[in-house]
Amino acid sequence: MNNKEGNNKRSGARPTSSRPSSNKPKPAMQKRAQGPKKVKTIVKVADTTDKVEKKPNQAPKRPKVKDEIRLNKYISNSGTCSRRDADIYIQSGNVKVNGIPVTEMGYMVKPGDVVNFDGVVLTPEKKVYILLNKPKNFTTALDEGQEYRNVLELVKGSTNAKIGAIGRMDKNTTGLLLFTNDTDMIRKFTLPNQKSSKIYQVSLDKNLKFEDLEKINKGLVLDGHRVFVEDVSYIEGEAKSEIGLQLRSANVKVVRSIFEHFSYDVLRIDRVAFAGLTKKNLPRGNWRLLTEQEIINLKNV
Repeated sequence: MNNKEGNNKRSGARPTSSRPSSNKPKPAMQKRAQGPKKVKTIVKVADTTDKVEKKPNQAPKRPKVKDEIRLNKYISNSGTCSRRDADIYIQSGNVKVNGIPVTEMGYMVKPGDVVNFDGVVLTPEKKVYILLNKPKNFTTALDEGQEYRNVLELVKGSTNAKIGAIGRMDKNTTGLLLFTNDTDMIRKFTLPNQKSSKIYQVSLDKNLKFEDLEKINKGLVLDGHRVFVEDVSYIEGEAKSEIGLQLRSANVKVVRSIFEHFSYDVLRIDRVAFAGLTKKNLPRGNWRLLTEQEIINLKNV
């Protein structure tokens, strides 16, 4: 009895264990797996096709013609900011061309387009900044006759832009003189309350008394205006008639008036530093363009 039951159990177990092999589901699973793979392949091809079709649509909407430039370069040429910063302003919607906001990277500006940057209309002329080491017998004035030539002759050929000097210099004053077409910068450095320092080497007709040097150092009143002197000292290794003077005014007449106030005759004035710029590697009568970093420093003064 037990043997029969055991045989029945074994015989009954065989169909159960052999059923999966008789159904053979594996080939069917393989077919189902292959189907989706083909669909995925078709989708990828479709995506690739879409990407290829989009590339031509990303080109500028209008063909580039002569004298057209990218909007970010136009903004950079105006001296407002760098191209990278211009892209940020464009993306944020702060730039308008002909009154219409432009957020498209690579937008081309045509001659005659009006570009408004953060509420200010830009001029297409690139800002230039030229530093001259002025010699004697040249003046910034235009009304001193033909005997003395204008300083603009010394920077002739440096640019086609209409530039002007920051501050005034007479024929006897030498040293650093900055030219630019950036009217905002000219205005900035000619304001009475501007904060940039200038250093002058002054030659007097006689030695400067120490008590007069102390009085100058404390500041004085000239023509009803208070003059603040940042520093005044004798120049080391020179006679006591050679004086170094540091103050913020770009008006050379103020320098002359300070010493004349104490009954000294000023023989020579040489501006050796202007708002961080120096005469290093710039011989008398020569000029050079400012570097980008120097321009940034001037704007941040």
